[in-house]
Amino acid sequence: MAIISLTLSTPSTFNKTFLPLHTYQATQQGCQKSEPLLNSRINKNYRTQATVAMKESSASTPYDPSKSKIPHVLTIAGSDSGAGAGIQADLKACAARGVYCSTVITALTAQNTVGVQGVNIVPEDFVAEQLKSVISDMQVDVVKTGMLPSAGIVKVVCQSLKEFPVRAIVVDPVMVSTSGDVLAGPSILSVFREELLPMAEILTPNLKEASALLGAVQLQTVADMRSAAKLLHNMGPRNVLVKGGDLPDSMDAVDVFFNGEEFYELRSSRIKTRNSHGTGCTLASSIAAELAKGFPLLSAIKVAKRFVETALDYSKDVIIGNGPQGPLDHLLRLKSSYRQGAFNPNHLFLYAVTDSGMNKKWGRSITDAVKAAIEGGATIVQLREKDAETRDFMEAAKACVEICHSHGVPLLINDRIDVALACDADGVHVGQSDMPASVVRTLLGPEKIIGVSCKTPEQAQQAWIDGADYIGCGGVYPTNTKANNLTVGLEGLKTVCLASKLPVVAIGGIGVSNTHAVMEIGVPNLKGVAVVSALFDRECVLTETRKLHAVLKETAPMVK
Repeated sequence: MAIISLTLSTPSTFNKTFLPLHTYQATQQGCQKSEPLLNSRINKNYRTQATVAMKESSASTPYDPSKSKIPHVLTIAGSDSGAGAGIQADLKACAARGVYCSTVITALTAQNTVGVQGVNIVPEDFVAEQLKSVISDMQVDVVKTGMLPSAGIVKVVCQSLKEFPVRAIVVDPVMVSTSGDVLAGPSILSVFREELLPMAEILTPNLKEASALLGAVQLQTVADMRSAAKLLHNMGPRNVLVKGGDLPDSMDAVDVFFNGEEFYELRSSRIKTRNSHGTGCTLASSIAAELAKGFPLLSAIKVAKRFVETALDYSKDVIIGNGPQGPLDHLLRLKSSYRQGAFNPNHLFLYAVTDSGMNKKWGRSITDAVKAAIEGGATIVQLREKDAETRDFMEAAKACVEICHSHGVPLLINDRIDVALACDADGVHVGQSDMPASVVRTLLGPEKIIGVSCKTPEQAQQAWIDGADYIGCGGVYPTNTKANNLTVGLEGLKTVCLASKLPVVAIGGIGVSNTHAVMEIGVPNLKGVAVVSALFDRECVLTETRKLHAVLKETAPMVK
């Protein structure tokens, strides 16, 4: 048998390179042969039943085939009151992977970062009722099972999945948590082996669970994991992934995948963190999510493993609870020290737009320029670095985000949605020839700030329809920062402002000498001025920003 070792990319490159997460097209690196179809284990009788069930469902609820199918995972598991594992981890993992997730709860647990304090098993008939309710109606693609706390519940699940078959079943045999808590006793092992495992597309035990399934076999080496994977495969699952996160004396995080013919060792750097509660649930749910999207199994495993590594790396410094094992931050959102929240139009008051050429001319770094502008009174910053290399720009943007957020100032990225996502900026500003604001909103989500450059009332109206937060109107006066940039003048600015349902910031050739004229056009939604040369094509950014801020306060004393 061949043994193929796969080294996965580091967590730090995952989110930066493959954005958005749900559009990542996985490849089978190192896989030398095509994988069989996922549903080859489901027999023809099951497929016939599925077709009949779908026809019966469509008879009462008309189905429009023109609507795109939403990938759907059903998780059958226990509820974790601490929200680190179980149903809660499954929901968060599927949401992060861009897949719809429905739930069937098998048990209620009282648990936190210290451990499990209590388990209350849901009655079998109600588990069956939940299953039928979801799976008979909602076109489930993949089922992922987690904690199945009794033999009766295992039987209920198996019977329901025979009645309403799906494309694939991911079985995560939650019996012993990583923290050592026993969540399912030995009484269910026989029915688990005899009825559920033969239905599984993939089985994903950790070392303790694999040992329990095999009768307390000791697993201490990668060779032991390969042997265990083969023995577990003999019990009926089409594929087995033995997770080696708890493997002693291992410098790498090694998982062993066996498809019945070949072994694959998936290796990556081990991340030192207390926040590993729910990693098994998250990995299995992520695999299920990728399968629901239609990816081949090995690709799904590798994407899921990278996602878990990314979440582990991001979450390693998060402090939730006082116990030895904290939860993951699946959506990579908890650590930010500053959150913009609802967009505040007053932030447009003094809008500083950096320029790489001007910074180079005056011997300044991007971070030096941003820091000086904020100290001088800039209320929002846009990084417009046309000449910077992407890697350098991204690293500088990260540093600028920290500077801005430490002062409570939002930071936007000009044009580059990828950089904005990678550095967790507060939003982006796009032009008429860039990606439409509606698409940007889809990529960035509802809370990020989006600005659009507009010269006409029609463009301003479209920006509002597309979900922008503000518009930048100009150039008001001629400027050297953009070649062949048509000016709108003060009358054009006023016309656009009156037509716009969004707050407006004026831009183009504006400085200390003409700011009064711009701000006195008499429209309430003109909130400020955006400047480039007036700040950054000067020897002292701090001094020039202070001057302009003082002029603005004279024209708009109520705005701070």
